[in-house]
Amino acid sequence: MTTLVCADLDRTLIYSAAALGEGVPDPVFSSPSSRLRCIELYENRPLSYVTETAAERLELLSTTALLVPATTRTPEQYARVRLPGGPPRYAICANGGHLLVDGVDDGDWSARVRARTAGCASPTEVFSHLEAVSGDFVTKLRIASGLFCYLVVERPALPVGWVEDLAGWCAERGWTTSLQGRKVYCLPRALTKSSAAVEVARRTGAEALLAAGDSLLDGELLETADAAIRPAHGELAETGWLSPRTQVTVARGAAAGEEIAGWLLARALDPALITTTGPWRLSR
Repeated sequence: MTTLVCADLDRTLIYSAAALGEGVPDPVFSSPSSRLRCIELYENRPLSYVTETAAERLELLSTTALLVPATTRTPEQYARVRLPGGPPRYAICANGGHLLVDGVDDGDWSARVRARTAGCASPTEVFSHLEAVSGDFVTKLRIASGLFCYLVVERPALPVGWVEDLAGWCAERGWTTSLQGRKVYCLPRALTKSSAAVEVARRTGAEALLAAGDSLLDGELLETADAAIRPAHGELAETGWLSPRTQVTVARGAAAGEEIAGWLLARALDPALITTTGPWRLSR
């Protein structure tokens, strides 16, 4: 039985130094099993980590299931990550805008995505609006992969109601908005990880789909899967998002990454634990 595991990366499986604890005291990382392994360098500096326990679980998961990273990162940002177990055959980047196969962008999929998002506002229109409403609290503003926009912000300085106002403006133009850590993402509503996950399932003949994620952008992917898990931190947790097919971790921070890797591995090893039937089967 082929089990497809589509998992978000940042603050789900992997963690920056700032996200490691998520409010948990440092002693949670003091035991040998919780020592950290760096899995991403940026400008020759460590950027992202997993615990050694999570690394061991992910290595085993990569041999028992088809592990597919499903990230909002661009392909260039994703290429910095060295997941335990080696490079996955498939990777979903730019929130479903790119499907990498053995590290190479699938041009047919990219063309299909651009056709599907052509009916809403263009990235340049949204970028212009973001420029107009940005202030000193914005430290970076970018168009990513020609598909969506994101900002890096100083969260304590965000004006009250600014994200909500932006979300309303974007919704009127067929876009969605997500606040993740210090980043604000604005994406076309048709740009989804779930559509790319269903495509990978179709190509591989997968018989079960598991998912994991922490942000509102992951909600549709979690709802599409047979069974899913989210951490007790992140945007979904902050908004109280729940779903009958989605379990919530007990732990927070990098310890939640351990728990998620273990939960996914247990179901990859014993498919009998996957007791629900996800909507993804109707979309194949």
